[in-house]
Amino acid sequence: MRSLLVAALGLALVSSPVAADPAWPVAAPESQGVSAEGLAAMDAAVRAGTFQKITSVLIARHGRLVHEVYFDEAGRESRRNTRSVTKTVTAMLAGAAVARGDIASVDAPILPFVADHGPFDNPDPRKAAITVEDLLTMSSLLECDDDNSFSRGNEERMYLIEDWVKFALDLPIRGFPAWIPKPADQPYGRAFSYCTAGVTTLGAVVQAATGEPLQTFARDALFGPLGIEGEQWQTSPTGLAQGGGGLGLRSRDLLTLGQLLLNQGRWDGRQVLPEAFAKAVTTPHSTVDPERGDYGYLVWLPTYQVNGVAHPAWAMAGTGGNKVVIVPDLDAVVVVTTENYNVRNPHGLADALIAGHALAAMK
Repeated sequence: MRSLLVAALGLALVSSPVAADPAWPVAAPESQGVSAEGLAAMDAAVRAGTFQKITSVLIARHGRLVHEVYFDEAGRESRRNTRSVTKTVTAMLAGAAVARGDIASVDAPILPFVADHGPFDNPDPRKAAITVEDLLTMSSLLECDDDNSFSRGNEERMYLIEDWVKFALDLPIRGFPAWIPKPADQPYGRAFSYCTAGVTTLGAVVQAATGEPLQTFARDALFGPLGIEGEQWQTSPTGLAQGGGGLGLRSRDLLTLGQLLLNQGRWDGRQVLPEAFAKAVTTPHSTVDPERGDYGYLVWLPTYQVNGVAHPAWAMAGTGGNKVVIVPDLDAVVVVTTENYNVRNPHGLADALIAGHALAAMK
């Protein structure tokens, strides 16, 4: 009855004042150079429906939680479907596996780790050359493009197959018609193609290399040290945790993952990920397109324009405009969770909220 009343009146449910958390020191916005008035205007715009269905907005500045508001009934403890934000988590797990020596380096070929899923269709010697870094940068030569509904490797086709790893490696090698530059002719020597099946396969590589289920390794190497609990993985029909999307985490957990990258792999005084790998995650390795810019290790590298000033950022992003945005020059992390799955330009809505309100409130 309460939820019906809220819906009927168009009200937004918000959190109580920011609560203390052992891992997250809390501070008043103004003490960290963030305008409380600006944040209030942002919340009012969200409640008014300007950005459609936003479910939470969290902001950390200078390592302190300064804003935490929930616009749905689920609240702080809800595990939210992060969609493709999960991909950056998988990149972190690959880095942890390299740091532990389970994977020799990002240059390691992936085929030896997943050969038991074969034999594979469309045999080609170039498949044997696909490396961990190729999957981290969305630049393997597999004919896989989630942005193209005609692509044989489109994500929606993967879900019709029981073995998602075999689905990926059964794909043919992609071609490069005259109007698409070959990898050697593109920046960083790579040809970007957004491919969830490749990241799913990367999760299987990490699982095989570490000798334990992906979710178990994630708990030991990443979530445990970060104090993240109750994570909810989606799995394939064969039981493989889906490294390509759908991981359920709290909004505060997402903020922690963003702060981990901002801190170059450190959290609460502990080096959780190697500093060199954390830097590599946010370094350009491939180019998406002129509009969206460069791409790191399963991280987008956008630039936000705020009051005429350009702010380079790192972004973990998922369907519907779900985002974890790290802005190094502002020493800030912004989390936006949404349910804008069937609206026009959901990423644009989230970016407008982030640039026009969250970042604009910073002095």
